Amino acid sequence: METDEVLSLLKDVAEEVINPRFRALAAGEIHEKRPGDLVTDADREAEVLITAALVGAYPDAVVLGEETFAGDPALMERYAAADHAFTVDPVDGTKNFVHGSKDHAVMVAETVAGEAVRAWIWQPQHELGFVAERGAGTWRHGAEGSRRLTVPERPEGALRGRTSRRAWIGQSLDGLEPMTLTWVSCGIDYPQLVEGAADYIVYAKAAPWDHVPGSLLLSEAGGLLGTTAGVTYSPRDIAPPGLVAAGSPTAYDHVCRALAASAHLP
Repeated sequence: METDEVLSLLKDVAEEVINPRFRALAAGEIHEKRPGDLVTDADREAEVLITAALVGAYPDAVVLGEETFAGDPALMERYAAADHAFTVDPVDGTKNFVHGSKDHAVMVAETVAGEAVRAWIWQPQHELGFVAERGAGTWRHGAEGSRRLTVPERPEGALRGRTSRRAWIGQSLDGLEPMTLTWVSCGIDYPQLVEGAADYIVYAKAAPWDHVPGSLLLSEAGGLLGTTAGVTYSPRDIAPPGLVAAGSPTAYDHVCRALAASAHLP
């Protein structure tokens, strides 16, 4: 499938099964995979449609969908070993979606030999698409047209951070400004980071469907995603200790040093 065809697929799937349920979910359409871990019929139906299209186009590829993985944990091992694979997050930010927030997205990424080569994020309620292709940059597509994105530069001492670790909200990393909560959706977080609404984000969790798309968007725009231990992120690293997404390699190094010096964090 051509790059623009995949973005069109995500738009069509969102229009078919996600948008009609936005702020209109019935109680029977909301479920828990685990206590507090929500999934909706929109998540499941969207994943089925996206996966079917990808498998139809690439029958030899492994498709790692968040909801499929919930019922087949061995899928993660097949994905990590695959020469050609896709990650699918049908509704990233499900809690936001359930509570009527527009901050949710549909995300897909393609990997070859363990490296991200293409990525797509579609934000249905914001009607914005973000696409990255290795060597071809990161692009924003909206009603005003398309434009290539480059992360804006900021002085190291003025770095603004966000975190998914709720215990860290309001905490400062070695003199940096206090951290605030992320947008609670990687499909919102990474585009916001690329466009300069934050300078770094510290994540506690690192599922591939959440971070492989954003890792390519970020790197193609001049940023970097790596572990809190200072190692560049790999899509095959399925259980890193935590991640730092930063607008530049310099900012990433600065945040990693600050994390190492911030023993006071809970």
